[in-house]
Amino acid sequence: MSDNLEVVDITKLNALAAGTNKRTPRVVAAGLGGKLMGTKGLVNVTAEQIADDSVKAMDTKNAKSMTLAEKDELDKQKYLKIQHISEKPWTLSNWYQHINWLNMILVVVIPVYGFVSAIRYPPLWKTTLLGLVLYVFSGISITAGYHRLYAHKSYDAALPVRLFFALFGAGAVEGSIKWWGHSHRVHHRYTDTPRDPYDARQGFWYSHMGWMLSIPNPKNRARADISDLTSDWVVNFQHRHYLTLMVFMALVLPTLIAGLGWGDYWGGFIYGGILKTFVIQQATFCVNSLAHWIGIQPFDDRRTPRDHAVTAFVTFGEGYHNFHHEFPSDYRNALKWYQYDPTKITIWFLSKIGLAWNLKTFSQNAIEQGLIQQEQKKLDRMKAKLNWGSQVSELPVWDREEFNTRAKKEGLLIIAGIIHNVSKFIKEHPGGQALVRASIGKDATKAFNGAVYAHSNAAHNLLSSMRVAVLQDGDVRSNTFDLQQEYLDKKIE
Repeated sequence: MSDNLEVVDITKLNALAAGTNKRTPRVVAAGLGGKLMGTKGLVNVTAEQIADDSVKAMDTKNAKSMTLAEKDELDKQKYLKIQHISEKPWTLSNWYQHINWLNMILVVVIPVYGFVSAIRYPPLWKTTLLGLVLYVFSGISITAGYHRLYAHKSYDAALPVRLFFALFGAGAVEGSIKWWGHSHRVHHRYTDTPRDPYDARQGFWYSHMGWMLSIPNPKNRARADISDLTSDWVVNFQHRHYLTLMVFMALVLPTLIAGLGWGDYWGGFIYGGILKTFVIQQATFCVNSLAHWIGIQPFDDRRTPRDHAVTAFVTFGEGYHNFHHEFPSDYRNALKWYQYDPTKITIWFLSKIGLAWNLKTFSQNAIEQGLIQQEQKKLDRMKAKLNWGSQVSELPVWDREEFNTRAKKEGLLIIAGIIHNVSKFIKEHPGGQALVRASIGKDATKAFNGAVYAHSNAAHNLLSSMRVAVLQDGDVRSNTFDLQQEYLDKKIE
C-alpha cells in the first residue's frame, strides 16, 4: 500500500518557497540605487540547486551525525576549483577586494564624517528634538513596517500607513522594502546556516555589520518568495525610486526643516540626517547580533535567537527574538504587559483607529506548548546528570533459589518484583535498623508502600539506586511511586 503513496516533489516545494514557480513583475531600481539593493548573484539560484543541496545535507548515510561545521566544510570542498574572494584570506594585496565599498561609505564613512562635524557644530535643542522625532519615525517604519508588516505579513495596513513606512523607512538607509523583506525572509528560512545573510554562528561582529561591509559569497545564494511584496504598488514605487527617496528623507528633509524652521541647516543635516540615520542602523543591526547573543531561549535552544530586555530597549521592542523566530507571523514580540515593545503598541493603536487590521497572533495553547517543551528539555538534561539507578530492562534475572541463597549474606530484599541491595543503608534508615533487617530475604512491597510506612519521593528515588536484579516470574513494577498510590487508594476505599 505504501508503494503507491505519492512522495512530495522537493524541487517543486523549493520552487514554491523561493517564488520561482510563477512569473512575477521584475521591479528594478536603476543606477546606483540598484546597487544599494544588494548583490544580484546572491539570489541567482534555481530551486533545483537548493533542493539538491538540501537533500544532500539531510542524507542520513553521511550527514546524520555531522556537526554544522562539518557540513559547512563539505560545502566548501565542492567549490575548491572556483574560489571566490570571500574564501581567500585577507592580505595586504587583496584586502580592498574583500570590502563592499558602497556599504562602507553609507554605514561607516558618512557617520564618521557626521561625528567629526558634530564636534564643530553643537546641536540646538530644536534640532535635537527634530532628530529624535525622525529617529522614532524611521525606526518604527523599519520595525512595524519593513519587518512586521512587509517581511512577515503579521497584519494589514491602510494606504497612508504603508506610504508613511515606505518614506520614513527609506530614510533609515537600510535598502528598499523589497530588498529588506527578501533578505529577512531568507534569514528566517535558513537561520544559522551558510545561506543566512547574517549568520550569527560567524560571530557577533559579522552578524552586526561584517556581513554588509564584506563581499558576500555568491555560492551561499538563496531565494524566498516575495510575490506578495512585488504586487504592492507602494513597494514597487519605493524600490524604483529608492535612491531619490533615501537621499531626500534621510538628509534633505531634516536639513530643510531645521534650516527653514529655525535657520540651522547644518545642524539639521548632521543631527537630523547623518547621526539619526547612524543610530537607527545600529539599533536595527542589534536585532541580527545582540538578539542572537544575549538572553534566554524559552521556546527553542536549537538555534541562536534569544530574548532579552536590553535588546528590546534598543530595537523598538524587537528583542524578544526567540519568541519571534518561533512565531514569526505574530504581530507581537513581547507577550507580557511589562515587556518593552513599542512596535506592538503602535500596531495595536493603528488597529484601534481603523488603519490596521487582521492582526495575527498564535494561540496561547501553541505558545504554552513551546514553553513547556523547552522546560521539559531542560529538565531532561538535568535528569540525565543524576543517578536514577539501573533500568529494569538492563538488570539480570534471578530465580527464587538464587535470591534465597544470596539474600541474608548480601542484604537483599524484594520490592515490586525488583531485588535491591540495602546492606549499606541499614544503619542509615530513618525508621531504624530493625525494620530493614526484618525485611532482608523477604518481599517488602506492601510494607514499603504504605502497610507500614508510605515512603517519600526521596525514598523511592534512593531505592531505585539500589537495584541489582529482577525476580524471575515476579510482578515487576519499576514505577514504585504509582504502585504506592494504588496501595494507598485501596486503603482509603
